[in-house]
Amino acid sequence: MDKDEIHLRRLPTAAPWGPHADSEFHGVDFLPEDLNEALETGMRVNKKYSCLPAEEKGIHIINIRAIEDIGYDQHESTLLNSLSKNPDADCKYGLYFRDGKRKVDYILVYHYKKSSAGKTLTRRVHHNDSSARSARQDQPLPGKGVQLEMGESEPHVDYHEDDKRFRREEYEGNLVEAGLELERDEDTKIHGVGFVKIHAPWHVLCREAEFLKLKMPTKKMYQINQTHGLLKKINSVIQKITEPIQPKVAEHKPQMVKRLSYPFSREKQHLFDLSDRDSFFDSKTRSTIVYEILKRTTCTKAKYSMGITSLLANGVYSAAYPLHDGDYEGENVEPNDRKLLCEEWASYGVFYKYQPIDLVRKYFGEKIGLYFAWLGVYTQMLIPASIVGIIVFLYGCATVDENIPSMEMCDQRNNITMCPLCDRTCSYWKMSSACATARASHLFDNPATVFFSVFMALWAATFMEHWKRKQMRLNYRWDLTGFEEEEDHPRAEYEAKVLEKSLRKEHKHKETDKEKLTWKDRFPAYLTNFVGIIFMVGLTFAIVFGVIIYRISTAAALAISSTPSGRSNVRVTVTATAVIINLVVIIILDEVYGCIARWLTQIEVPKTDKNFEERLIFKAFLLKFVNAYTPIFYVAFFKGRFVGRPGDYVYIFHSFRMEECAPGGCLMELCIQLSIIMLGKQLIQNNLFEIGIPKMKKFIRYMKLKRRRSLDHEEHMKKKQRYEVDYNLEPFAGLTPEYMEMIIQFGFVTLFVASFPLAPLFALLNNIIEIRLDAKKFVTELRRPVAVRAKDIGIWYNILRGIGKLAVIINAFVISFTSDFIPRLVYLYMYSENGTMHGFVNHTLSSFNVSDFQAGTAPNDPMDLGYEVQICRYKDYREPPWSENKYDISKDFWAVLAARLAFVIVFQNLVMFMSEFVDWIIPDIPKDISQQIHKEKVLMVEVFMREEQGKLQMLETWKDKEKKKGENCNNHSPRLSRSHSGSLSSCHSYPLDV
Repeated sequence: MDKDEIHLRRLPTAAPWGPHADSEFHGVDFLPEDLNEALETGMRVNKKYSCLPAEEKGIHIINIRAIEDIGYDQHESTLLNSLSKNPDADCKYGLYFRDGKRKVDYILVYHYKKSSAGKTLTRRVHHNDSSARSARQDQPLPGKGVQLEMGESEPHVDYHEDDKRFRREEYEGNLVEAGLELERDEDTKIHGVGFVKIHAPWHVLCREAEFLKLKMPTKKMYQINQTHGLLKKINSVIQKITEPIQPKVAEHKPQMVKRLSYPFSREKQHLFDLSDRDSFFDSKTRSTIVYEILKRTTCTKAKYSMGITSLLANGVYSAAYPLHDGDYEGENVEPNDRKLLCEEWASYGVFYKYQPIDLVRKYFGEKIGLYFAWLGVYTQMLIPASIVGIIVFLYGCATVDENIPSMEMCDQRNNITMCPLCDRTCSYWKMSSACATARASHLFDNPATVFFSVFMALWAATFMEHWKRKQMRLNYRWDLTGFEEEEDHPRAEYEAKVLEKSLRKEHKHKETDKEKLTWKDRFPAYLTNFVGIIFMVGLTFAIVFGVIIYRISTAAALAISSTPSGRSNVRVTVTATAVIINLVVIIILDEVYGCIARWLTQIEVPKTDKNFEERLIFKAFLLKFVNAYTPIFYVAFFKGRFVGRPGDYVYIFHSFRMEECAPGGCLMELCIQLSIIMLGKQLIQNNLFEIGIPKMKKFIRYMKLKRRRSLDHEEHMKKKQRYEVDYNLEPFAGLTPEYMEMIIQFGFVTLFVASFPLAPLFALLNNIIEIRLDAKKFVTELRRPVAVRAKDIGIWYNILRGIGKLAVIINAFVISFTSDFIPRLVYLYMYSENGTMHGFVNHTLSSFNVSDFQAGTAPNDPMDLGYEVQICRYKDYREPPWSENKYDISKDFWAVLAARLAFVIVFQNLVMFMSEFVDWIIPDIPKDISQQIHKEKVLMVEVFMREEQGKLQMLETWKDKEKKKGENCNNHSPRLSRSHSGSLSSCHSYPLDV
């Protein structure tokens, strides 16, 4: 029988249920007849398996022969029996197969039930008859235990577990057909968990590299263009200065020469340097290739096409991941990239050094490399922004004693009596009591903040251009210049929905074309998304409104306080406590909204992983943006705008009066709100979520595994395999949370920077820690992610550009409407008598006659200040009580409003124009990189032209030789002539084959 066939043997029908008495069947797994029928009716058996005729059904024994057509010997057969001994040192504790030669490129993990008596029946794969007979000496596969003795009762069969096992067998058989080599290990310290080690041989790597169009380095090397003259001297000086902060890795050193890269082709292997085949494809590339095979290999039971993602979702496998290169700490650890990354990158002691981005890309792939490169560029660009922000803040500190409006507010001789802040319980108060708030407001509300807003808008545009240039340099260095992302495999959920739709149509019409999901199929999901997002945004607004009610009621309650300190610190107490409540709510809702965004995206059933990721990012960003910035927007643009006036206030629920801004404006409160939310969010998320929670999860997993461990001392002392150690690590959840955290921070830095010039400084300090924290997490806490090729940061770049544009508009409105910058300019140039700011405070205050209070709203204690108050003041531009149109809006209000709107228009258009000019003047592709790319194209053409010339010369040489042979062999037999003719034709075909 052919060795590719699967032998199906049947026990005699007279054989009792249980193992056959004959030793030929001893130790061989089998399935009962009713289970086989159930599996056959529930699934469509793969073509590799065949069944006996219906009249000869019995107990089927499956035996898979070694497959020779893919070039393996029988002793290197793929699905090996479970390991029964401790691994040798040759396999480097799980990094290699048992033979110590074949490297483990990928790991599949599955759970199996192992009863105490070991009485579960299973199907087992063998290589040949001899291995089948000796199977009793091997460690059993999932669910396999000791054989049933004669006379024992029939054991209970777990059909669900057997179904999973059946699917695994078919899937692994298909992997073998795809050319992969597999080895199974169930003799591990983790009970109930089995591991399938996967190795991709050389011919599979070559085939898949050609399919994926991977650019690989050729033998051809060329000189990289170097700067000359003054630029060369400047570069050498910079290199010497920055040498102490450069990481000590080979990949980070400046390159003088570069290998020419070309998409790998099996027909052009002579172009590539294949002297060391083991290192030609690095571990990152090997795992990527294996993962591509895993994604497209299917398990086609019951017409349901299942790739690795679907098998993981259905619990057939519990995990799938590539291995780390080795240990990163401990004695006698062999040098590896992981250890080097831990020392030179994932350590807080090297926070001042540049990141070894090329080594990060080599180990984790381009997508993760681009994230850390972007984070590094963003952090570097925060340095000049922080310096300018500190200068602006120091300018405010230096000029606070020279600020005339704050001096007038603090001057007790002015004796300005202000109207009550709330009804009945609040009394009149002196403006000089708000002196500290007024002086603090000047630190952030001064002419320098306008300059800083313009600077930060240009900074954002420069940052985006700088990143585009850096990205092009990385694309050139990483051989991604011609890379185009191809359409990904459909997601398992999408295929399941399409299958469900096709089955419904097939039931009705019997014939179906290739189906796909249309907008009609997704309309319920779209409607749910729309309603869900509107509800979540409404929930955020409701919570902010609740905090507003809290602020108003708390302020009224504290105003009744008998202690003078309580009454004097009402505004600070209310603001601080409300901001802390907002912070807690924001952090909680961040996690809730992340889960809701993922659920909303899942019910949409996007076709590919890329579509899924983009839709998830958009929803999560929208919800988290609204969640983080709604309280800040309220303070910046709504607080104090709809208050009304004394005697005619605006009330909420007919009882709560809308809160007012302080006499110095709302900018100081906006600064407090922004700083507490920004710093609290960063500190709590970094320390609690990114450090504390992963460590807690790791501790819980460790305790669970310790509880499961056997009491066998020998097994306990056995060193863990590499794949066991990696299995205990946290699975990689994608880069979306990392990007999201930084994008929200970018919004804090740019959107309201006019109110908080120190935001870039705090962002810089956070990011210095964040880079090393993320690096440590990727190297030590997470399983190694599958390397993904990418040439940019995707949708995040568009989000950054959108935030940069929005920041210009928001800062224009903050300067115009939240700060007093425009009213001061209007007063200085239109109303000041002596060209100074003297009298500005009095100009911004309107008068109110206390006899015009509505009934029941006047203060309960009108003599609280020690004298009777006839006229109180409030901040607004209104007519005085002795005017004909008393309390109407005055002309000054319209003059200030016109100036504010004019400033918004001028500021926005001017800054937008300057940003576009920066965008235009800085080319996206550096000149030297464009020259190098052109040089590569020319060199590649030269290589192929020389190759074609060599082919032609070889062809001419062979023609001449054959011509001479033909002349010398005129007397040969016709058969020999035909042989020569065949030789000549083969010669002619040779260059075409090459």
